[in-house]
This record gives sequence, C-alpha cells and structure tokens, in this order.
Amino acid sequence: MKHILLSLLCAGALALAAPVHAADCFADYKAKQDNPLRLHYGVAQINGACQAGPARAELKSRLASQGWTLLSIVSTFDASGLAERKNSAGPYYLRF
Repeated sequence: MKHILLSLLCAGALALAAPVHAADCFADYKAKQDNPLRLHYGVAQINGACQAGPARAELKSRLASQGWTLLSIVSTFDASGLAERKNSAGPYYLRF
C-alpha cells in the first residue's frame, strides 16, 4: 500500500512540475509591418507547447495586436539559447 501511495504522490508531483517546465520555452521569429515596410527579428516566451506550430499560433495574435504580421518562426528553444540571441533581437528581445 505504501508503494502505491508513494507512486501516486510522485506522479502527482511530476504532473504539477510540467507547467513550470513549459515556461522555459522561447521562440525566435521574424515579423513585418506595412506602410512603411518595417521588419524585425525577435525572441518571445511561449506559454504553450514548445513547438513551431503552437508558437506560431500564439505569437501571431500577440504580434497582430500591435500591428505586426508574423512571417516565420525561426526556431523554438529553452532558456539556454536566450543569451546568444539577445543582441540580435535588440528591442524585440522578450517584447512580445
């Protein structure tokens, strides 16, 4: 009985830890505005699944609310990839 209870407690702890791990997902992307044409490269934190498809859906609406059109998701990555992208993203580093 103790082993079953311990197994259930461990499974519950892992289930609760999953959303915290999802917070370590980021995507770098390219976006544009028209009239006049403006382009930018940025890095954003992703709340959903750490894959290009879900990141695209999430960023598309975030960017559109500020007048930007998402062109592409370059990649998705964890926090270890943030430092190398910070300078390239400039003012669009974690802005959206």
